[in-house]
Amino acid sequence: MTYSIVARDAITGELGVASQSHYFALGRVVTFARAGVGAVATQSFVDPAYGPNGLDLMASGASAESALTSLLAKDAERELRQVAFLDAAGGTAMFTGDRCVPYRAQLEINNVVVLGNMLASDDVVPAMLAAYENTAGSLVERMLAAMDAGEAAGGDARGRMSAALLVVSADTGPAPWSNRVIDVRVDEHPAPLVELRRLAKLCQAHAIFGASVFTPGLLSREAAATGPQLAEALRTLTDAQALIGADLEPTFWKGVLLIRAGEICSGKKLVAATVAARPQYRAFVEGLHAVGILQLSSNELLGA
Repeated sequence: MTYSIVARDAITGELGVASQSHYFALGRVVTFARAGVGAVATQSFVDPAYGPNGLDLMASGASAESALTSLLAKDAERELRQVAFLDAAGGTAMFTGDRCVPYRAQLEINNVVVLGNMLASDDVVPAMLAAYENTAGSLVERMLAAMDAGEAAGGDARGRMSAALLVVSADTGPAPWSNRVIDVRVDEHPAPLVELRRLAKLCQAHAIFGASVFTPGLLSREAAATGPQLAEALRTLTDAQALIGADLEPTFWKGVLLIRAGEICSGKKLVAATVAARPQYRAFVEGLHAVGILQLSSNELLGA
């Protein structure tokens, strides 16, 4: 009793799935994706096994269509299911069983499937597809626009409760755990899509933040970042802070990097501003000093 979109960005190859429902924590059971492999939405008296099993089949070389056909053939309750598969090449497959509750619908174009069941009107799925096609920007922006359009057209007939958004990269790469571009869930909320947008923005901001601070070697004991490496880290931390807003942790880490680089006065001001806003960071400063990330103690930086 859900509406969802699975989509692939034809330029970047990123794969995504998003969903909303009057169902608690739907992200546990509805949305699945694997970098370089595919994306799955499984709903309507949901069988979550379509997610991992479908991705395993696509990872072994099966197309979206053959993978879904294979799993449906083994499911005695398939007429209760609604499922969409998308493979890394952009191939799509979808199924809506005869016993899915109306309003129900499924539509597809190149690289995208939208589908839903137990909907408030038969306008929901067409509105989602139109919004996706008519929105410019990243895959995330287009998918969120589709979800908003579905809600505006009536959404789930029972109302709303949870939502999820998962986007993965085009390639598996050497570090598969790092290939989730966006992975956010709203388990229970009066306006889950509004909250999903906020979390997606924060997810992107914290990815920038993490890339700024946790670059290999940036916090090494041997040498502090200087020159272009420091300038790039400071720039991206400034960008992250602008996106994150009230939480001053990116500003704090700017101060840490400046202090490590010998720019004590500039760095101390940023660290002091963070500690003034969040006094518990004084203990954090001492912890960083204890492990050699900061060469000065909290008393030396902030006074007794």
